[in-house]
Parts: sequence; C-alpha cells; structure tokens
Amino acid sequence: MTDRVKKPKDIERVMCFDAMTGEKIWSYSYNCKYSSVGYPNGPRASVIIDGNRAYSLGTMGHLFCFQNKTGKVIWYKDLKDEYDIKMPTWGISAAPLIVDNKLVLNIGGRNNACVVALNKITGKEIWKNLDDGASYSAPILIEQLNKPVVVIWTDNRVVGLNPNTGSIYWQHGFEQKQMVINIASPVFYKNYLFVSNFFDGSMLLKLDTDKLSAVKVWHRAGKDERNTDALHSCISTPLLKGDFIYGVDSYGELRCLELKSGDRIWEDLSAVNPNRWANIHFIQNGELTYMFNENGELIVGQLSPKGFQEISRAKLIDPTVGQLNRSGTGVTWAHPAFAYKHVYIRNDEELVCADLTEI
Repeated sequence: MTDRVKKPKDIERVMCFDAMTGEKIWSYSYNCKYSSVGYPNGPRASVIIDGNRAYSLGTMGHLFCFQNKTGKVIWYKDLKDEYDIKMPTWGISAAPLIVDNKLVLNIGGRNNACVVALNKITGKEIWKNLDDGASYSAPILIEQLNKPVVVIWTDNRVVGLNPNTGSIYWQHGFEQKQMVINIASPVFYKNYLFVSNFFDGSMLLKLDTDKLSAVKVWHRAGKDERNTDALHSCISTPLLKGDFIYGVDSYGELRCLELKSGDRIWEDLSAVNPNRWANIHFIQNGELTYMFNENGELIVGQLSPKGFQEISRAKLIDPTVGQLNRSGTGVTWAHPAFAYKHVYIRNDEELVCADLTEI
C-alpha cells in the first residue's frame, strides 16, 4: 500500500505488511512535493503485484519497480519529466496494467505519450501512442476475435489498442462538457463495454464479432449533476451482470439500469449516505455482492432487477477528512482488497483487516 507524509517534508511511501499480523515488513519513501494537483492525500493508484515484483505509481508520476519481499528498488522512472506529462487536476491516478511483458500506463504525456508501454523487467519503453490528456481511469485488458485488446479511457475518447504495438483498433469519442472526471474503469461484459462519469453520463459500446471495431449502442446524460439520466458515476466502477447495470449515481443513489437501453429499473438510497460524489466499491462473489461504501461500511447483499437486498452490514473503519472534508465528515475512498477470506481496508490513518470466514 502507499501513503503520503507532509512533515517534516513532503514524501510518498510504499509499504508492505504481513497479511495475517499487520506487522510492517518494509517501507520505502521518496521526496514528492505535490504541485498543481487537487487534494492533499495520495498516491491515488493501487500498487500492482506481478510475480515477485511490485509496481507503484505516485501522484506526480514517480514509477517504481520493487522486489516485493524485500522492498529493493529494481528500477525507477520519473514519468513526469521523461514524458512531459500534462498533469491532470488530481494527478496521476490510473493504476498500471500488466500485459505479458509490458506495463501499460495512462499518464497523459505530451508528444504522443498519453499511453505508454514499458518493459516490466527493465523499465525501457516499448511503445507510446495517443496525444490525449490522461484520465483517472485504469486501463483494462479484454479479448475480441481471440485477440487481446487494451481499452483506454482518455480525457475525451474510449480507445481499443493493440497491446503489442500500441496501434489503434477502434475508438469512440466521449467529450467532456465541464471537466475531465473519468475515474471509474471501463467494464466489459458479453461484448459490451460500459463507461460512466460524473458530469457526462454513460456510454455503452458493442464490440463487433466479425472485425476489430466497436459501435455505440447508446450515450445518455442528464442536463446536470442533479438531474441525471441513466447513470452519472463518479469514483465507483459499475457492476454488470445478468444484462443489467448496477452503479452509484452522482449523489449516492444506487441504481439498476437495463443494459441494452440504459432505462432505469429501480433506485435505492440505503446503501450509502446521499452526498455529492458518494461512492461504493462493488465486488461480486458468487451470488453475493460485497459493497464497501465511503462511510466505512462493508455491506453484503444481492443485486437483481427486483431490487437491492441487504444481508448484512458492518462498520469496519472510520471515514477521515484527508481525502475529502465534508464539513468535518470524511470519506473512505480507497478500494478494499480481498484475500485469504479476509478484507483489507484503509483510511488516511490506519489499515484494518477483517475476517470474512463466517459470511
């Protein structure tokens, strides 16, 4: 996991803990002053584990490859300087994607370096492409016509790339009317690709089954953040299952949409406190949906076209104000991790492990 310390000097840290005891195994820190980025806490991108290596991407573009058991630095790159990044409002936030021997990054570099693929072993550049600005949305890997496709949601379009060369297979525009707030990851389900953001609503694409292309099925948006249509998700990545879309709208309304039309089936206000940018992280586990909300609660329930059925709810951690201060009330926006029948969650002050064996 990562965090930031501001006194006695500005640093970012990467830390490793024992999963069962919480004992710190190693910690690595480096100087990092946040310049022209919003919110004081970070980093924002999750650490990626691949074999015996861990990859950490900081808010200002510091990229490290560590030996994951010892914390030894294998290689390091300052992406901000190397690629002359057009720094997004909230800094570099999209987690890297591992594809074979490559580390794919959504960083918004100038000179055709919005997306960069590095050799994960050496850190050397393999390819770069797109002159877009970065978004905060992590790239995903899908398969189309038995070929791997990297899906990137930049500041103004959704693009399918060849992971070996970076060349474009297909693209669809998603222009921003106010500001770039593309945070949720694209979701792929039964040849459909879904994206949603806070101001500009949602778009559904369908991938062609005869050629490497995609067509727009629908794009729906309300007139503003209060009067929304379909889904205006902020941080939360929606869940697609059974030909329905489940997600959190701009002010915390849990919604179910019909996949192929975007029509709303139902809404619910019990899963998270209604607030601007309210958030729930969804994790599907068999027939159950685990929902970790920004109030620090883990909800176990079932989502269906008939509605939201809550099975259990437990307060696991207190919200803190470092990420967002809502008149003295904070949030827990970091995504939980699930492993060994446990859940790991953190706020700005502590890391908590909870046992899930009884669920």
